[in-house]
Amino acid sequence: MDSRAAALEDLDRDQDYTPVVALYTPESSASLRGDLSSVGDTDASAVLDVVAELAVAAQEDGEQFADAMADTDPVARIVLMALCAQVRMLLERSQAGGIWRRLVKRIVRVEYQTFAVPTLGLRWQRVTMRFHLEIRDDDFDMDAGGLPEPIRSVYEALPAASYAKAKLGQLAAIFAGEPLVPFTGGQIDAQNTSET
Repeated sequence: MDSRAAALEDLDRDQDYTPVVALYTPESSASLRGDLSSVGDTDASAVLDVVAELAVAAQEDGEQFADAMADTDPVARIVLMALCAQVRMLLERSQAGGIWRRLVKRIVRVEYQTFAVPTLGLRWQRVTMRFHLEIRDDDFDMDAGGLPEPIRSVYEALPAASYAKAKLGQLAAIFAGEPLVPFTGGQIDAQNTSET
C-alpha cells in the first residue's frame, strides 16, 4: 500500500521547507520454495521505495502545489541526508520499528537515488531509498476472512486516526470469509478409473 503524497496544506509555511517521507511498493513477488512445496511454503520479497524530500510550495501556470525544493543548498542537503539516516535507523534498528519487523524478515540491500541534472546545475532536495526486502507471505484466515497476517497485526497496532489504518480497514472488507467444506470421503466411480 502506498502513502499519499504531501499536499500543499501539509507544508509548514513558517519554515524554509518541510521534511516529508512517502512510501511506494513498485514490486513484490512470492514463489514456492521448491517443486514439491505446498501452497503455504513460499519465499516472498518486495521492493519498498522511501522517497525523502524537503518540500516547498512550487508554482506552475498559476497553480501552487507541494514539490521538492529545487535549490542547491548545502545545509538543506545535510538535513535531507539526516532524514534518510533516521528512516534507516527506524527500519533497521529502532524499537519503534517493531510493526515493520512483523512484515519484513530482513533487508537485503538499500540503494540511494538522488534527483539532479548536473549539466544544467539543477539539484532537487529529494532522495529515493530503495529497500530490497525478504518479507513474510500472506497467511489467510479462510473462515473468518479479513486481512491476512501479518498485515492484520500491523492494522491492529496502527493509531485509530491514521491514514494507513483507514485504508487497510477498507481493504479488510474485501476479504470475506469462505468456510471450507470438510472432506467426507466418498466412493470412487469405478467407470471413470483406468485399469492398471
